Amino acid sequence: MPKKATRLTKPLSLDLEAAVEFAADGIVSKTLLVQPGANVSLFCMAAGQSMSEHAASCPAAIHVLKGSGAVRLGRKSHKARPGSWYYMPKGLLHALRADEDFVFLLTLFR
Repeated sequence: MPKKATRLTKPLSLDLEAAVEFAADGIVSKTLLVQPGANVSLFCMAAGQSMSEHAASCPAAIHVLKGSGAVRLGRKSHKARPGSWYYMPKGLLHALRADEDFVFLLTLFR
């Protein structure tokens, strides 16, 4: 995994499974890629953790890799599981909850 997020000009290959890390009382996020137009981060939420409602500052997408939980987009809640993918337009209020250890990629479209 890159030590520091940088603008890449060559291919990148990462072992996402090796990057998974949980904190008992928090959420671990690791920036994987910063490029013109998109930033990608890996989020790891231990079971029971949640992200309170907040607004997307730019369009974004969540791709669930592992675990289960809930993703609320606006007023609608969705059961999140591996393979689930969610798109959020700029300004959309959303929240997340981890029912079990929960891992997802967040892509910000800038």
